[in-house]
Amino acid sequence: MVPFIRAEDVEYLLDWNDLADALHSGHRMATPKISDQFLHRDGDTLLSRAAWIDGVGVAVKSVTVMPNNAAHGLPSVHGAMVLFEDKTGQVEAVIDSGLVTKWKTAGDSVLGARLLARPDSKRLLIVGAGTVAASLIEAYTAVFPNIEISVWARNKAKAEGLGVQLVDDLETAVRRADIISCATMATEPLIKGEWLQAGQHLDLIGAFKADMREVDDLAMHRAKAFVDSRATTVHHIGELMIPIANGTISEGDVLADLYDLTAGKVGRTSPDDITLFKNGGGAHLDLMTGQVILKAWRDART
Repeated sequence: MVPFIRAEDVEYLLDWNDLADALHSGHRMATPKISDQFLHRDGDTLLSRAAWIDGVGVAVKSVTVMPNNAAHGLPSVHGAMVLFEDKTGQVEAVIDSGLVTKWKTAGDSVLGARLLARPDSKRLLIVGAGTVAASLIEAYTAVFPNIEISVWARNKAKAEGLGVQLVDDLETAVRRADIISCATMATEPLIKGEWLQAGQHLDLIGAFKADMREVDDLAMHRAKAFVDSRATTVHHIGELMIPIANGTISEGDVLADLYDLTAGKVGRTSPDDITLFKNGGGAHLDLMTGQVILKAWRDART
C-alpha cells in the first residue's frame, strides 16, 4: 500500500543539517525538469508544481489556496505531494504538502546561509511572524548553534508566540544583524539598502510572484546576488524582475545559483561582502526534500 506520510509520522526523525546536506548533494545531480501550473477561480488558486530529476524520481505537489477559508475556521492552504519512482513511474508515497514545504523552505535558506553567510555570524533577524518564521528559528538554531535570534513583525501577537526576542525598530535591527531572513507577503520593499552593513547576509524568502519584493533597489545594487535556481527566480519573481527591468541590476549580476555554488563557484569572497540569497523554492527542492522524508519514514520501519 502506498503510504500517506504526515508530520506526526516522521518529523521527529528529521534533522536540519542532514536536510541541508541532502539538498547540497541533490544539486550535484542531473539538472531537473520543472513545470508549474496555476488555475484560478475568483480569488481561489490551485497551484501544481512538478519536477523530474533523472536518477532521483518525480514529484508533483498540488495545493489549493482558498482565502475565504478563515471565515469557516479552516486553513487557507491544503495539499499533498506525490512521489514517483524514477525508472518505473510507480507511486512511492503521498506526503502532506505542509510537511514538505516547511522543511524545503527553511532547508533551502539555511543551505544558502551555510554557503554564503559569514561562519561567525552571531545575530539573526527574522522579518515576519508567520508559519515560515517558526521553522526558520528551528533551522537556523540547528545550523548556527550559537546564534542570537530576534523577530520584527507587524503582527506583534503572532511574533510573541515565537518565543524569541521582539524588536520594534526595523532599521536598528537590520543594522545590528549579521543575517536578515525575510519571510513576508510584502509587495513593497521593507528593507532599505542604506541600512545594510558590511559583511551581512540577506535571506529573502517571501516574494514568489512578479509583483512581490522585500528589499529595495539600493539593496540589490549593493549586495552580491545569488539564487537557489536561476530557472525559478530570475524571470518569475519581482525581487529580481523589477530591479532588472528598471536597470538597477542586470541578469549578469546574479552571480550564481546553488548548482554553481555546490560545484565550487565562488560565493562570498570577503568578510565585508554583503551577500543576498533569493529562496525561490522550486519543485526540484520539493522532490529532494520529499526523498529525505520518505527515506526517514522507511528507515523507521526497518
